[in-house]
Amino acid sequence: MDRTLESLQLVIARVLPHRDPALVFKDLNVVAILQEFWESKQKKKAVLPSEGIIVYESLSSLGPPFVSYVTLPGGSCFGNFQSCLSRAEARRDAAKVALINSLFNELPCRRITKEFIMESVQEAVSSTSGNLKDADDPSTSIGAYHYMLESNIGKTMLEFQELMIVFQLLHWNGSLKALRETKCSRQCSLDEKMRSHMALDWIMKEQESPGIISQELQVALRELEEVRKAGHELRFYKEKKEILSLALSQIYSDEVTTSSWDNQMSLALHGYR
Repeated sequence: MDRTLESLQLVIARVLPHRDPALVFKDLNVVAILQEFWESKQKKKAVLPSEGIIVYESLSSLGPPFVSYVTLPGGSCFGNFQSCLSRAEARRDAAKVALINSLFNELPCRRITKEFIMESVQEAVSSTSGNLKDADDPSTSIGAYHYMLESNIGKTMLEFQELMIVFQLLHWNGSLKALRETKCSRQCSLDEKMRSHMALDWIMKEQESPGIISQELQVALRELEEVRKAGHELRFYKEKKEILSLALSQIYSDEVTTSSWDNQMSLALHGYR
């Protein structure tokens, strides 16, 4: 633990030289510190200002406990894990979780290595009852996962996690095979168009199995709550919730006419092109 703390303090000294490493996590203005940290990183990468934006989101609530999310540049998302009595407190707590994870992400042990790839592929094979031989076949899920790992050697865990979000969502959504057939599974990015396509897929599933969206949404909400309280990265679970909520809103919206319904189904049937 002492070595980890020392390593984190070295990261703080390197990225935020004007800050006292011993006081960073005690500073009530952790929101500003998180912003400084990412602005410093973005300047070194010379990225566009719009790519370095940190976004905060507070869930609507009539009273405590309040929940706040913070999305970092690149898409990683964290939330407050403590029970907060105000929105400001929830925002600070979410920023603190995000800052701790951001600092950990700078440590050498958080880089993708050959050893990490071997362990991850073996773990994936065990959890899916797959075959280790599939790792050499990009047309399989294990093979695609192996390819993505190999393509990102040297990157940090958060950077890799951001790339994996699409892969995870497509696997959950049951669209991985269809996307692979279009030969664009490694180029697709998670945007409003892809979210809409996934929502339409769930609308089609609802027609076949009424109630499935509500059931899946309950699972997603429970998972989101658990990972938030554990202080883990939660974008995958948050995206699931938003896609399912979008599907429900489209089903029950009074603005959806029969004609627009047919058009939406036609888009879904044509896949992710």
